[in-house]
Amino acid sequence: MKVLVINAGSSSLKYQLIDMDTHGVVAKGLCERIGIDGSKLTHKNTAQKSETVFEKPMKDHSDAIAMVIDALVSPECGVIKSMDEIGAVGHRVVHGAETFADSCVIDDKVMDALRACVPLAPLHNPANIIGIEACAKLMPNTKQVGVFDTAFHQTMPEEAYMYALPYEMYKEHRIRKYGFHGTSHKFVSQEAAKFLGKPAEELKIITCHLGNGSSVSAVKNGKCVDTSMGFTPLDGVVMGTRCGSIDPAVVTYLVNNCDMTAAEVDSLMNKKSGVFGVSGVSSDFRDLSAAADEGNKRAELALKMFAYSVKKLIGAYAAAMGGVDAVVFTGGIGENDGANRKAITEGLEFMGISIDDAKNKIRGEVADISKDGATAKVLVIPTNEELMIALDTERLLK
Repeated sequence: MKVLVINAGSSSLKYQLIDMDTHGVVAKGLCERIGIDGSKLTHKNTAQKSETVFEKPMKDHSDAIAMVIDALVSPECGVIKSMDEIGAVGHRVVHGAETFADSCVIDDKVMDALRACVPLAPLHNPANIIGIEACAKLMPNTKQVGVFDTAFHQTMPEEAYMYALPYEMYKEHRIRKYGFHGTSHKFVSQEAAKFLGKPAEELKIITCHLGNGSSVSAVKNGKCVDTSMGFTPLDGVVMGTRCGSIDPAVVTYLVNNCDMTAAEVDSLMNKKSGVFGVSGVSSDFRDLSAAADEGNKRAELALKMFAYSVKKLIGAYAAAMGGVDAVVFTGGIGENDGANRKAITEGLEFMGISIDDAKNKIRGEVADISKDGATAKVLVIPTNEELMIALDTERLLK
């Protein structure tokens, strides 16, 4: 069976066609500038190792999906003879709130529930819904599955996901910790268990998804028991442009004393803070490392703050689980930045966490980088959220 994985944004749409017999990517691509002048589709045929660009107006996501279908069945650059070869479509959905603790086959009731979640993710869920509706219109006989960024974290206990606000805030406004990057945390925690040759139900794993957006999760016996992102993806560790956890009174201080509106503070914390705000250089960690090597103290400080924020959570989650068997690094930084992995794990030797400098030189491949004899493994596992979406889609259809 082949599964088409769709990740719809407000003005973009990413896709992959995955062969479930081999787990290989048959084709993938990106629709850009949907509803904007200059829209185009970049389609890659994996077998031919070819790339084809279609420049054509896309007034909405239905146009984008139609172009994707045309590209997939094209005699020149396509990979299938007809859409009948696609067994299902798996959709990435950012927010499932408490309604969805697992992926699910999409029907009318699910769509109503997704619309009810829009206030919790007003920038992302509407685009996800539009993508689903577009596929339903153009592929009416093909099953569709929703896979939620928040679902994996729905196993957190109350004491982990509740905020110490008046309880009515939770009951009436659904204010609580939800967590994000769940598809990635689920995938790498399962892959870590396979790599270690043990059932996930017997392991305590800390997964570190580190990129421009970063989060850390505690996975005990195969289930998430805590995670660093909260009501929104702003909470947790220091990130590229997000501030991470701060004293919430900073918000009221900025509003009351710096003549800033709530919207301006929100923009400040999400788009102008993090390592970018501290360094004044960049949100790209490669630029920060280069600047720090040249003696830029603010860039050096930003890198230290990032590593320290991740290190603290590793310690906290080991305490929450009563130990740790493995720490997993994934995401663009986690998979490729040995210097950050070293900075994060330094000082954790008392927990049995210690990495080998030679092994730590690897980039973008599955590896055990822990020192010989270390009681807790340190693993690098590239994430594959698209494959996780496809696997969940296949599982539900079976």
